[in-house]
Amino acid sequence: MSLIGKYKVSERTVMNYYVFIRTLFNLAIANRIIDVKYYPFGRGRIKIKFPETLKIGLDEDEITAIEELDLLEKSPAWHTKNIFLFSFYLAGIRVSDVVRMKWSDIKGDRIFYTMNKNQKSVSLKLSKKVLEIISYYQEDKQSRYDFIFPELKKADITNEKDIFAKTRAANLKFNKHLKKIAELANIDKKISMHIARHSFGNIAGDKVSPQMLQKLYRHTSITTTIGYQGNFIHKEADDALDTVLD
Repeated sequence: MSLIGKYKVSERTVMNYYVFIRTLFNLAIANRIIDVKYYPFGRGRIKIKFPETLKIGLDEDEITAIEELDLLEKSPAWHTKNIFLFSFYLAGIRVSDVVRMKWSDIKGDRIFYTMNKNQKSVSLKLSKKVLEIISYYQEDKQSRYDFIFPELKKADITNEKDIFAKTRAANLKFNKHLKKIAELANIDKKISMHIARHSFGNIAGDKVSPQMLQKLYRHTSITTTIGYQGNFIHKEADDALDTVLD
C-alpha cells in the first residue's frame, strides 16, 4: 500500500481510514445520497482486515472490582464507570453507539438501536444492572427523543461531522478516566472503552455458543465470531499443555 510505503503509516491506521470511509458510504446510502451499487466494500471488493493483535479482556473478578468502586456521584469517573459497564452489560456495545442511545430506543424491557458501524438493527434485553444505570440519567431527560447520556445533547444532530467529533472527544475522555478507574480497582491492565467488548468475550469464553455470540456481536460471518472468540478461549490449549508437561 502506498500509504504504508510512502508515508510510513501503519497498517492499522490504513484500516482505520477505510473504516471511516466505509462509515461515510453507509451514511450516504442510508440518506439516499448515493446508490448502493457504488459501495466499494464487501465480497469481491475492498476488504477491511485489521492486523492480528492480542486481545485482552477483564475477568469476572475485575469487572466486580469496577462495579464495587465507590465513586463520587456525578463525577467524571462515576459517569465513565457507568458508560463502561453499560457497554459491557450489553455485550460490548461500541462507544459510538452508546453515546447515540436515546430514550425512544427503549421499548418495555428492551433497547432497539441501529449500529453506527454497519447499520444493522439490534434488540437487546435490559438487565436490572442496565436499568439501574439508566435511572441515574432520568432526571436530565428533556424529551422522549433526547439522548440518554450527555455527550451528544449539545451536538448538531444534522451535522454528522459534529457528532463524529463529539463522539471521538467523549471516547478520549472516557479512556482517560478508565486509566484512573483501573488504578482504583487494582487492575493491572490497560483499560479502554473497547475493552468492555473484549471483557464480554473473555467472560463468555466457551460458555456461549458461537451462533449466539455472532447474534450478540452482529458479525456478518460466523467465521469472524469464531476468530474473535478464539482470543478468549484458553481451556483446551491449557489442558493440552498440562497433558504434555505432566
